[in-house]
Amino acid sequence: MEPESLELEHNQSGVEELEMAGQVRVVTHVLTLEEIGNLAAEEGQPAETLMNVVALIAKRFETDVCSAYLLEPDRANLVLAATVGLRPECIGVLRMAIHEGLAGLVAEQVRPVAVEQPQNHPRFKYFGEAGEDAYQSFVGVPLIDRGILQGVLVVQTLEPRVFQEDEIQMLVEAAAQVAPVVCEARTLDRFIAPAQERLWALARNLWWSWDHDAVSLFRALDPLRWKQLNQNPVSLLAELPLAKLESRATELVLHSRINYAYRRLQEYLQVDRTWGARHAGVLRPSPVAYFSAEFGLHESLPVYSGGLGVLAGDHIKSASDLAIPLVGIGLFYGQGYFRQRLDRDGWQQEEYLETDVNQLPLETAIGKNGRPVAVQIETRTGSIHAKVWRVAVGRCDLFLLDSDVEANSPDDRKLTSRLYGGDARTRIRQELLLGVGGFRALKAMGITPGVLHLNEGHSGFAVLEAIRSRMQDEGIGFESAVPRVSREVVFTTHTPVPAGHDRFDADLIEEHLGLLREELTLSQASLMGLGRERPSDQQETFCMTVLGLRLSRRANAVSALHGEVSRAMWTGLCPGKPEDEVPIGHITNGVHVPSWLAPQMYRLYDRHLGANWHQHSSEARIWEGIENVDDGELWETHLNLKSQLIEFVRRRAMEQAERRFESREVLVRLGKVLSPDALTIGFARRFATYKRANLILKDIESLASMVNDPKRPVQFVFAGKAHPLDEPGKRLLQQIAQMMRNGRFADRFVFVEDYDINVGRHLVQGVDVWLNNPRRPLEASGTSGQKVVLNGGLNLSVLDGWWAEAYDGMNGFAIGTGRTHSNVDLHDERDGADLLRTLREQVIPLYYQRDRDGLPRGWIKRMKRTIRTLGWRFNADRMVMDYTQKCYIPAAGGTSSEVRSSW
Repeated sequence: MEPESLELEHNQSGVEELEMAGQVRVVTHVLTLEEIGNLAAEEGQPAETLMNVVALIAKRFETDVCSAYLLEPDRANLVLAATVGLRPECIGVLRMAIHEGLAGLVAEQVRPVAVEQPQNHPRFKYFGEAGEDAYQSFVGVPLIDRGILQGVLVVQTLEPRVFQEDEIQMLVEAAAQVAPVVCEARTLDRFIAPAQERLWALARNLWWSWDHDAVSLFRALDPLRWKQLNQNPVSLLAELPLAKLESRATELVLHSRINYAYRRLQEYLQVDRTWGARHAGVLRPSPVAYFSAEFGLHESLPVYSGGLGVLAGDHIKSASDLAIPLVGIGLFYGQGYFRQRLDRDGWQQEEYLETDVNQLPLETAIGKNGRPVAVQIETRTGSIHAKVWRVAVGRCDLFLLDSDVEANSPDDRKLTSRLYGGDARTRIRQELLLGVGGFRALKAMGITPGVLHLNEGHSGFAVLEAIRSRMQDEGIGFESAVPRVSREVVFTTHTPVPAGHDRFDADLIEEHLGLLREELTLSQASLMGLGRERPSDQQETFCMTVLGLRLSRRANAVSALHGEVSRAMWTGLCPGKPEDEVPIGHITNGVHVPSWLAPQMYRLYDRHLGANWHQHSSEARIWEGIENVDDGELWETHLNLKSQLIEFVRRRAMEQAERRFESREVLVRLGKVLSPDALTIGFARRFATYKRANLILKDIESLASMVNDPKRPVQFVFAGKAHPLDEPGKRLLQQIAQMMRNGRFADRFVFVEDYDINVGRHLVQGVDVWLNNPRRPLEASGTSGQKVVLNGGLNLSVLDGWWAEAYDGMNGFAIGTGRTHSNVDLHDERDGADLLRTLREQVIPLYYQRDRDGLPRGWIKRMKRTIRTLGWRFNADRMVMDYTQKCYIPAAGGTSSEVRSSW
């Protein structure tokens, strides 16, 4: 298009009036010295300087967007450094090579580029996260200082606008005037600060949490604050001024390590030769949607309470490592679970603290319309609203729904404040948000899942919403939609205890699902029947697990024994079928190896298991190399980890006592509790009564003789939380905590408060023995013992959960023979006696049997056997591979063959 003729007239303020087609637009073509001098509001704050630059130019040129892209030190890439108009969260994140995009074209040709309808230009590159699709014009000019290209200045408008030659020339002049300021900012913030930029990129993806090199980088920057900030890199970096960070990086020679970690993250995200690419390609266009009420990814993101959440976190991490197309859906709990504090009597006190979202690696989830995702769910008594956060977990995304939005009532704003808090009405509203809201959030983002994986019954309402959506999309009825959706649903049950399954009465169901029920064309009785074992029983409440089992084609328990228990528990859903034919299988849980393996053990495996062993950790052959490890090297590594555990426990015990204003004498004593020479037994889990944390106390006199044996002492470290409403669980916890004040046991029993992933990590990496003594068969799996295996610890456990299928007589120790008794008291009495007998006759003698080198050869032999026989079986890579091959691919219709034997 030919430019229209322009008539320019100078006025006294240095501003030109631009007359075009009868309109007058005022444009500043020369910035005053005062304006340029004021651009840098504060010395040493280059980010603010650049924002002042773009804000001033956007105002002068009356554009909706002004952005500054700066050349990276490699001079091959541009990064968005400041913007008015684009989404601010893209600053420092949005990058392009100079051979990409229109801004890249400006840098590549070092000349102005003006484009109408930029979406139609062959060099246009779409950045959906920036919201660029809304803009109808583009002008970019190079930022050149003293003959050297520094970056690109871009302006854009929402309405179509033809920039004339004179306007473009004025923008070039303005760019030339601000280029020295931009150059100074770039020198301060880009040549010196690629370390800061790359550390932020690492901090924003939770991949760092299972990469030991990345963790060590953050720790090295400020070891004390790293601990105080709960090992949160976002909080740490927010506190570090650029000068201090650079000084620290230079002092410790960290630059090459930072660059190496950053490159490894980029390679990890971009590699396409993965297990998932080979085996799960069918899931790429329609990924797995993994719903869970909690996700335990790292202690700095407190949206978990215990085993279920940590299992979900390990699942998504392994899905990332394997490159399985999977997205997680959960809830963002503003106050998390609770912080645990014990009073002087050992009674648990709960403390709820608000989480600062600015200190977390969260970003607003953006919908396919380019705007932040907003979810709305209609109920009989009003609507529930939520926003959605996105968390990057390696190659996977986790989306967390948050009800703290202005559109909600005050009560609903607090709906997602606490995990597992409140009454039945709170719980059903949380689960409505998780299931129905989670599915709608995916749809708003343009994600059409090929598989719905429900991790326990909390998210069961997602299936109802999926059926409603299928009915609407395909114009079919409920009866036709159910089988089409159910074949895509995988349901995992974790709870062998009847009281652990959520149930709601008919009034609550009708209040919250009545409108959805009508869209499904169901009667109240029909909807209630979907959640009842006996659909016509009007007295039976609505059970979320029943809903999940009834509407899923594939259902599984989480260990072989748990599968048997679950089939027996839910035989009522299959009237006329024998128990063995109830369609609930099992996929035994596993743990994410890099998350739970101590760095010292990781390095030992690097030396002896071969290159890239961790990428093949689900293969038995990889672990054979442990037999070639020198006994002394393995034992020394273990003792080092044990020493770290004891130091951690002492420090925490003193901190706990200080909070209770204990005496100086108590503090001194706690600073010396536990001996590195004593057999150390760990017990950490939720304090529910069936887990029997006090089983070891059944015979106090025998226990006292063990712990006080001067030649073969035994010591215990306990941790765990009781549910705030579980009074029996709290009393059990109190019984254990009071052992610290019993003179006969004070230095041999320590309770560590506020059990979380950090506490668990220290315990599983440092103990000699992991104690697990639930009342069989009430342990679904028990993954904490699997984490101990990786670090060379030995399990001493009831033959329940995963241990029932893992124990071979030589890779740990068993309590009892797996037999139970109908009389609970007799059952507990027998198990208590078996526990003490096994300790006295097997565990303690083997641990203290040393050769002339001081090595417990028999114990080390058992350590090697447990690593070799169990390391490959009970890790999350194997677990996720099983889910993918046996559930996800068949559910998505990706199997190459299936033969039915008969009608």
